[in-house]
Amino acid sequence: MEEKFLQVNGLKIFTRIAGEGSPFLILHGWGRGLISWTHIQDELSKHFKVVVFDLPGFGRSDVPKEVWNMDNYIQFILDFIKKININNFYLLGHSFGGSLAIKLSTQSPDKIRKLILVDSAGRRTKKSFSKKVFSLIISIFKIFSFLPGYKFLKKSFYRFILKSLDYLRAEGVMKDIFKKVVAEDLSEVWGKIELSTLIIWGKKDKITPIEDAYLMEKEIKNSILRVFDCGHRVNHEEPELLVKTILDFSCKNGN
Repeated sequence: MEEKFLQVNGLKIFTRIAGEGSPFLILHGWGRGLISWTHIQDELSKHFKVVVFDLPGFGRSDVPKEVWNMDNYIQFILDFIKKININNFYLLGHSFGGSLAIKLSTQSPDKIRKLILVDSAGRRTKKSFSKKVFSLIISIFKIFSFLPGYKFLKKSFYRFILKSLDYLRAEGVMKDIFKKVVAEDLSEVWGKIELSTLIIWGKKDKITPIEDAYLMEKEIKNSILRVFDCGHRVNHEEPELLVKTILDFSCKNGN
């Protein structure tokens, strides 16, 4: 196993590479970075050369110098894989990383051997009436942000209404990047994916609902769906089952 920093497009990127064999690239979700996938990487590295890295703005990697959108991240990933010289790789994306994997698989399918989407974000629904009302309440209450209880109300809005604290936890330019990436609806490109695709989902996922998994399976022609009895963080809640399912899929048809 090798840990190192790489310079990619003027940014210092923390990278962890383990194992030998066919390349396997993991794109982590919004949050802690590659550290949330090291256990899965170590298990998969018994069969593949597994690469994980902190996307710009996460973990130990540098933060983008300007507000990025999805296309900026896709271009960065293309430059990164060129830097480490991998091609025909297995690609796994979780949550936000799943969004990137979806877009990458439609733009550069020739670089990818098989696609694995784990609780992947990307379908953006319009705000429900209750969310709009709550959002209006929050905007009105901003003028009273000095009052006791304001921070609790704001946190509750993101936790129970939006079911995510990612925006609150983001700092600096990452707040604006978050707003950019969550604004893009990728459900329209699902049908363009032609790669052999494994979709893995936690049926108790409160961040990316299980309904998305069934819709995704229907749209992606060459796909199979596996549903686990867990929530959004399959890599922490069902690591052994996740590894087994990935290996079964990657070895199918003699690969």
